[in-house]
Amino acid sequence: MDLTAAVDVIRAPLGDLLPRLSAALFDAIPHRAVAELSGNCPHSPFKTHGHLSGDPGAAITTTELAALSPAARAEGSWQGRARIGGADVPVLALYSDATARGALLVLVRTEETPVPAAALATARVLWDLVTAHRDRMATEAAPGVLAQSRAAAAARATAIAELVDAHGAALSALLGVLRRRDLDDPTARARAVDLAVTALAELRARTDRDQALVEEPAGDAFARLADSLRPELRGLTVRLDLGPPGTEEGADRPLPADVANTARAVVRAVVHAMLDEQGPGQDGAPHPVRRVHIGWKVGEGELRATVRDDGPGVLRRTALDARRVGERLAALGGRLDVDAVPEWGTTVTATVPLGPPRMAGEDPLYALGARELEVLEQLARGRRNRQIAQQLHISESTVKFHVANILEKLGVTSRGEAAALAHAWGATGS
Repeated sequence: MDLTAAVDVIRAPLGDLLPRLSAALFDAIPHRAVAELSGNCPHSPFKTHGHLSGDPGAAITTTELAALSPAARAEGSWQGRARIGGADVPVLALYSDATARGALLVLVRTEETPVPAAALATARVLWDLVTAHRDRMATEAAPGVLAQSRAAAAARATAIAELVDAHGAALSALLGVLRRRDLDDPTARARAVDLAVTALAELRARTDRDQALVEEPAGDAFARLADSLRPELRGLTVRLDLGPPGTEEGADRPLPADVANTARAVVRAVVHAMLDEQGPGQDGAPHPVRRVHIGWKVGEGELRATVRDDGPGVLRRTALDARRVGERLAALGGRLDVDAVPEWGTTVTATVPLGPPRMAGEDPLYALGARELEVLEQLARGRRNRQIAQQLHISESTVKFHVANILEKLGVTSRGEAAALAHAWGATGS
């Protein structure tokens, strides 16, 4: 590795530092995965890159890294076999004391032979550089870095809250059994034991699942969302239609933990807002929500979550702002689109980038909402307003409204200019 590689690592965006570092070290120290535990990282203290062989569900955890920290701290590095992702594998652990809180880097190696002294020294210097660079970013954090830090903290808080909820539900169930006077002692004891065993198994499963706080397949993340919504809608006359991501929609695509947790929180908040904002239609007659459809799709670089109801179409963005939906999405550089059509219902689309937040100005289409992007795609295909309305199942007047907004946001004066931008920036799909 030369100084050019070091410069390339340091200049990388926050979300690309670990992948760039892995690439810089790969030739000298072949490895299949890398993980870091950095107390001074303004984004997330624990991150991984790469994949472990064997069990596709295996994941590196903070506990496994923390176990390697004392040995690496003592000498600055440690190499040998350690338990990572539930298996004994050869690893190299590097510890940097370039900052007061220190930082640990662990490479899951592809071979057993000791790392040569020269390669080891170079790796330690590079890790010290990255650690010092991160410390500077933490002390001189720009707004974008602060937003990512808040999002990561929110992801960890959500995971902790889910564990607390599960623990509280288990205790409540146990107390309910023990307080029942119609059960004799042996029966109450048997039921309490059964509840405790079931709750403990579920709690351990949640802990294993959330401990890494790194990523999870989109399909699994959606299943957790569905599991959390079903009990909340139980007893209501509302049908929950689920559109989980299939293979084509990126079901196997790993989602960063902050993205998955934020998407789940946003969808739950939107569903609750839809149910709370029910009211009469334009004719004054009751128009309750009877069906809520939820769908996820993982595209190239983003997760798009759509929630659609058949209610009166009166939901407004202010109702979602009160539930901090926009704030949660903004922390990850996401966007929100609300399309409420009286008598037809409301469609809310939340789009979350899978990488570092894009900065406004880098992409002229950045300011457009999800529905506006759909209209722009149809417009770029040469379709007229009536055809767009039929394709998107909206009215022509709604199409005209979106087209006017698109032209204004893009700073163009004609549909042709807007279509040219759409083609130039890849908004036309396949």
